[in-house]
Amino acid sequence: MKYTAAAYMLTIAIISFLGYCVENIWLAVTQQYINNRNMYFPFLLGYGLAVVGIYLIVGTPKKWLKRKSSNGFMVYLAYFLLMVILVSIGEILLGKTVEYFCDFTYWNYEKVPFHLTKFTSLPTSLGFAAIIEFFMEYLMEPILDKVQHLPKPTLQILAVGFMILLVGDFLVSFRAMYRHKSPNYLWKYDLTQRHLIHYHTLS
Repeated sequence: MKYTAAAYMLTIAIISFLGYCVENIWLAVTQQYINNRNMYFPFLLGYGLAVVGIYLIVGTPKKWLKRKSSNGFMVYLAYFLLMVILVSIGEILLGKTVEYFCDFTYWNYEKVPFHLTKFTSLPTSLGFAAIIEFFMEYLMEPILDKVQHLPKPTLQILAVGFMILLVGDFLVSFRAMYRHKSPNYLWKYDLTQRHLIHYHTLS
């Protein structure tokens, strides 16, 4: 492989942090608050695993251009439509899985126009697909290159350390949601009132 397993692991952590930021930016713009996104640490492991998985299985638009004989516009359009499909399927599977095991609705897009079930909608799928395609085209391999060139011991320590942190946080957080049948709310910051709310949580 072009990159080592440690480089992919650390990149998963970086993208997981970016996913956490993206969700809170969306909340800040649409709801005027931010929160812990059900996790104890500022990482959403699903984003990292999904994006790195897409990179390993599907590749980037640039790689598609090298393999396809059609014009560039059609290649980018096909890649975009594939991302829309993958995002929609992923959201539905995750939403239904959490609802089945934890007995609550993780999120609900029923108020969004053109929603497809309550777990995905055309506007959100289009938005996520655009972000993914932009990230794959311009940021994915530059990040991997930077990570790969870290000193080997440093890279391995960071990669293993962050993966233990992220997987542990994911398991503990979803265990809490499974036990209490509710989101794992820890804190919420109201941007309009500039007020931080701490929630009482049970172990």
